[in-house]
Amino acid sequence: MNVEDYDFHLPEELIAQTPLLDRSASRLLMVNKENGQIQHRHFTDILEQFQPGDTLVLNDTRVIPARLFGVKEDTGAKAEVLLLKNLGEERWEALVKPGKKLKNGAVIVFSDELKAVIEEEADMGGRTLRFIYKGIFQEILDRLGSMPLPPYIKETLDDRERYQTVYARHEGSAAAPTAGLHFTKELLEQIAAKGVNIAYITLHVGLGTFRPMSVEKVEEHVMHAEYYELSQETADLLNEAKARGGRIIAVGTTSCRTLETAGREAAGGPLTAGSGWTDIFIYPGYPFTVVNALITNFHLPKSTLVMLVSALAGREHILAAYEEAIREKYRFFSFGDAMFIY
Repeated sequence: MNVEDYDFHLPEELIAQTPLLDRSASRLLMVNKENGQIQHRHFTDILEQFQPGDTLVLNDTRVIPARLFGVKEDTGAKAEVLLLKNLGEERWEALVKPGKKLKNGAVIVFSDELKAVIEEEADMGGRTLRFIYKGIFQEILDRLGSMPLPPYIKETLDDRERYQTVYARHEGSAAAPTAGLHFTKELLEQIAAKGVNIAYITLHVGLGTFRPMSVEKVEEHVMHAEYYELSQETADLLNEAKARGGRIIAVGTTSCRTLETAGREAAGGPLTAGSGWTDIFIYPGYPFTVVNALITNFHLPKSTLVMLVSALAGREHILAAYEEAIREKYRFFSFGDAMFIY
């Protein structure tokens, strides 16, 4: 399959720059994965789509203020760092700018209490950094760091919590699981009151979110591994749902990838608790074993996320739905509107 087959033209004005005042006020485009039928709704209408016995799966990762601005110690030149993965022992995998001038041994100073030494280089701006600091690293990061908004968002974010889900718990992500941004605590309570089980997984979003595909053939792409956790409590809820014929509805591609990773590990048996690194790449032809339906946002052209939703609903159905969304001026990407594939 060609990556170009997943391209589409998106007018720049449809890229949402700020979150809506009310999280759940977004529009909702519903797509029947069997026949491609489309409905235009509001996100709160999602409540009507749940049935007793369904299980809704949410990613409870929490975004860290992972973007740091500093200067190169020897020249005073500006430097930017995006933290991606905690490697332990004060070392982090990160992206840096300007990559050409930040080589091994370079020291970046962020403040009197924090600096970093570049220890290893990787491709496309990737680096391994070792931090030197005075005090508690997380507290320093909270003070100095800013939220790692995607590059297509040009507006500043006044309230950091608007780039967090209301159920975010476990710190570690370099980007928000944005499909979950539409949920309020009240809406989740209403969903639970309908007899829907709400389960949580954790996947810390990392490098794969920021790197575009650089191959021509879909099958040649390699996903960057991201850390996930699935508890025994969640595994039990999912196994019970499958046993009684209830649907498993993933919120976001991160939840979907975690669930399908667990399904792959189970190899046809019951799901069990697990944690580790997943590089699962879901594209058309992939046989889903866990997820029945998906709540998601609208994604970038030629991205692995467009391929994932195409695997669930079919490429033709997805591209037709995106064409309809563009025609109806839906808001796209992180702070945009939602899609329900059922």
